[in-house]
Amino acid sequence: MARYLITSALPYINGIKHLGNLAGSMLPADVHARFRRLQGHEVLFVCATDEHGTPAELAAREAGMSVRDYCQLQHDIQRQAGTGFHLSFDWFGRSSSPQNYALTQHFAQMLEDNGLLEERVTAQVYCVDDARFLPDRYVEGTCPKCGYVDARGDQCDNCGTLLDPTQLLHPRSKISGSTNIEVRDTAHLFLRQPLMAEKIRAWVDQAQDWPHLARSIAYKWLDEGLQDRAITRDLVWGVPVLKDGKVRPGFENKVFYVWFDAPIEYIAATQEWADATGGDWKRWWRTDGGAKDVSYVQFMGKDNVAFHTVSFPVTILGSGEPWKLVDRLKAFNWVTWYGGKFSTSQKRGIFMDQALELLSGDYWRWYLMANAPESSDAAFTLEGFQATVNSDLANVLGNFVNRILKFTDAKFDGQVPAQGVAGEAEAKLWADVSVKIAAITAYHDEMEFRKAAAETRALWALGNEYLQMAAPWTAIKTDFTLAALGVRTGLNLVALFAILAGPFVPEAAARILDGLGVPESKRMWPKADDAGLLDALPHGLQIQVPELLFAKIEDDQVAAWKLQFGGGG
Repeated sequence: MARYLITSALPYINGIKHLGNLAGSMLPADVHARFRRLQGHEVLFVCATDEHGTPAELAAREAGMSVRDYCQLQHDIQRQAGTGFHLSFDWFGRSSSPQNYALTQHFAQMLEDNGLLEERVTAQVYCVDDARFLPDRYVEGTCPKCGYVDARGDQCDNCGTLLDPTQLLHPRSKISGSTNIEVRDTAHLFLRQPLMAEKIRAWVDQAQDWPHLARSIAYKWLDEGLQDRAITRDLVWGVPVLKDGKVRPGFENKVFYVWFDAPIEYIAATQEWADATGGDWKRWWRTDGGAKDVSYVQFMGKDNVAFHTVSFPVTILGSGEPWKLVDRLKAFNWVTWYGGKFSTSQKRGIFMDQALELLSGDYWRWYLMANAPESSDAAFTLEGFQATVNSDLANVLGNFVNRILKFTDAKFDGQVPAQGVAGEAEAKLWADVSVKIAAITAYHDEMEFRKAAAETRALWALGNEYLQMAAPWTAIKTDFTLAALGVRTGLNLVALFAILAGPFVPEAAARILDGLGVPESKRMWPKADDAGLLDALPHGLQIQVPELLFAKIEDDQVAAWKLQFGGGG
């Protein structure tokens, strides 16, 4: 039994996440965690809400709430949405936890002790009427490149140019709208990333298990030259900036920048889990505490890769302490909405809570992973969603399960029949099935989710082909024993298909296995050389027919959803 530490990029706190966010981090992480658990490995799957930074303060202000209360509310909402999508986190923490405060301050102290932090004075936008410095997203103005009048202090959403607040023309405060703006000097701490460039490059060089997307982004940053980055901001909400255990002089109204403390929450969330459950967090994170034999796998969208392949490793390696580093990093492109962006303000796209009001989580899980944005962006369309669900889940898997279980209930008293000996048809079936099991296992191991889903669907199709050939509903008229063999083989295929589908559609898989009476101890990932899988269910076992697994999506539903969510325009 191996040990797997699995983390997903932290969803940001300012509102529920859309389906693209889900597909690019949390969902594939869950699929992989479920796969490893079914293999019998020890898995710790942690995530958390990312709660600091300017957007959290702005969202709380707009909601008329304190930042702390707003973050608590949004954390609960996001946790509930994760439960609705069957995300099997061992712990879903918060970056505002005491554990993350202490760890962030610890890392900063270690980096400073090792000469990797430097206090510098920089020019920053100050609003006289607000009597405060304004971090990047607290400043709006005209983009100096394209003339867009509502550019943010960090980026112009119109042309995509990355900006510094001091570059904006006609700047104004996001808080009050005041244009009484000055540029003043203020002190901040900078992480001296260039000093760690050689170590980071050497670490990336040996990361052979990363996909091309992750490695290319890491090398792009390294080749362009690492820059010193500020790790503090003029904000109230966040981790206080300490030095030798006390508030750093001159930093009373500053906190650590969210990009610095958020990745540290992976470790802190594990500490939260350990404090709540009595677990040992060090055996997952400290190589001097047992973490040497842990395989650490990260999942994230491509926009987070640079922080996880450069900045966070600078923090970890720069501390000089024996922390566990990521072994495999799976990065994803975007899921787009009809080729464009998801947008809350323009009511374009479906968000996690809305999706669950329409259909249960399994429908969305299957489509998003069967069309995972691995090699390129993937456009979500309601028409594509309908076609995939109806074809794969309703017609192929659902129809197979429904036909054989109902026939067993009607003709065999709802019991697994004992009659009949496997022949050439079953031998050929097993040869084909074993090839599919090996392929599905390999694709899951390599985290190739599209291919794993495609092979899983192909396996379901084999079951339907066998049933068409065996035709127990016809055979029973003249040869009860032959019909019994087809039914027993079909029932064992149902169990096998449910286990293999479990990482993708866990709710449906559990309903199938419950109906077959398969105990939890027997719900293990199958081996491609175990021919006994086609006769694994105990003869005489009583089965129950579950209710309809997957209802087809009708055209009128798609039409209504397109009007509601802006599909196709």
